[in-house]
Amino acid sequence: MTVLIGGAWPYANGSLHLGHIAALLPGDILARYYRQKGEKVLYVSGSDCNGTPISIRANQENTTIEEIANHFHREFVECFQKLGFTYDLYTRTDATHHHQSVQEIFLKLLENGYLYKKSIEQAYCETDQQFLPDRFVEGVCPNCGAKARGDQCDNCSTLLDPLVLIDKRCKICGNEPIIKETEHFYFSFSQFQQALEAWVNQAKQHNSWRENAIDLTERYLKEGVPDRAVTRDLPNGVAVPIAGFENKKIYVWIEAVAGYLTASMEWAKQHGEQIEEWWKEDTIAYYVHGKDNIPFHTVIWPSILLGLRQSPLPTHIISNEYLTLEKRKLSTSQNWAVWAPYILSRYDSDSIRYFLTINAPENRDTDFSWREFIYSHNGELLGAYGNFINRTLKFLEKFFENRVPKGEVNEAIQKVTEDLYERVGEQIEAGHFKQALEDIFNYIRQANKYFDQEQPWLQVKQDKFSASTTMATCMYIICNLAQLLHPFLPFSAEKIRQMLQLEQSEWRAQRDLPKRILFIEPLFERLDEGLIDEEYDRLMQASKGS
Repeated sequence: MTVLIGGAWPYANGSLHLGHIAALLPGDILARYYRQKGEKVLYVSGSDCNGTPISIRANQENTTIEEIANHFHREFVECFQKLGFTYDLYTRTDATHHHQSVQEIFLKLLENGYLYKKSIEQAYCETDQQFLPDRFVEGVCPNCGAKARGDQCDNCSTLLDPLVLIDKRCKICGNEPIIKETEHFYFSFSQFQQALEAWVNQAKQHNSWRENAIDLTERYLKEGVPDRAVTRDLPNGVAVPIAGFENKKIYVWIEAVAGYLTASMEWAKQHGEQIEEWWKEDTIAYYVHGKDNIPFHTVIWPSILLGLRQSPLPTHIISNEYLTLEKRKLSTSQNWAVWAPYILSRYDSDSIRYFLTINAPENRDTDFSWREFIYSHNGELLGAYGNFINRTLKFLEKFFENRVPKGEVNEAIQKVTEDLYERVGEQIEAGHFKQALEDIFNYIRQANKYFDQEQPWLQVKQDKFSASTTMATCMYIICNLAQLLHPFLPFSAEKIRQMLQLEQSEWRAQRDLPKRILFIEPLFERLDEGLIDEEYDRLMQASKGS
């Protein structure tokens, strides 16, 4: 089996916050799981360094686009490494390979008859003497009345054209732009209406998309997919490879989403592989992102793939709802966010991964609060999971000289464990990560219950054989937790493997037990509950100072 996993490309114009991490984390869970199964996995993403938001920030800070992009790309890479994300290639859209591949894609779409020239009216700022990219035009959404950008309304998810905004304003200077004629290339999205409808119906039958993706995509298709301009007068990006259009850029509709393919092409080139061996009809393709990115992955990108005659179309759409913060909507402008570099500098990466998975906004918005975060760490990670590992190993250290007894593993627990692999595997493949992790932690709670019921501290004095059976069973559970939790909590799973000298993890019940414990180290440290108020106060102060 070949599995392609595409994680959404964050804009390199500001730091990542927990909302971004919550949306992207499922990609790494999938990649780790499928590799454990022994499947061929290609997991790609990168930083979007060509977007308008970067040039806006560069203007505001009186610096260059390149400086802004370099700074945040480096920061993203560091955050993803600390979180344990296992991208096969994490690249950037201002890389030479991406520019060249996007230009090839553009020419291929032109050759296949899906691009055409059209004179259009576009917002032009007389003060700044430039045509305005969509995101440089702000106003009121004609659909819902909320404040919106020229490309999309975040409030109602409608894809917009800047000209339809009410009370248009230039984002650079705040003045009202005029409307001026210019020529651009358009992509014939409308030609793919029927193919997209059939494809979405297929996804519904297979139940392989999140419900929000189905609902939103059906809404777009019901309204009819319009042709859209795919070149723009942009300050930075991929140049249009056509005479007379040298000063125009290929727009995000094609350029950014094509990153999944261009990154895969670059990875294949670096590893001496043929891209056709990875991007093929029977490849399972997961796309992982937040719900604001749904139309790009369910309308625009599949249309481009159909236009290129390129397989596979996305098979699984993993589109999270939003993560709120202390019951309020995240706001970068108001500094109401927990920034990834900050939380990663102070807390265990597995704690972050655990909280954002067990509280994942899979089907509805969920909330991050410092109280729940600290409690979940102390209660579940330390109190249930860490406690079971530690009490078992410490018991073996005290009564068995760090050796693992050769007792018979409890048959009922073996059966439960084997069933758990199957059930959790099915849940991960279907995109139900929260339920999968809940089931594993229920298994951990049952393990603690088993330890308490067997009372090995009495058995070891009264019936050494029974104590050996109990402790062999507990060690069996631990060895399997190191595998079952590898996709979710890779750092603590790795610690267990090191303490027990276990081989690399696989997705199947581990029956062979280690002979001895190499060393014992707590998986987690208790967090002081005073941190709850401290972190909340810090958040409030940062927000007031923004």
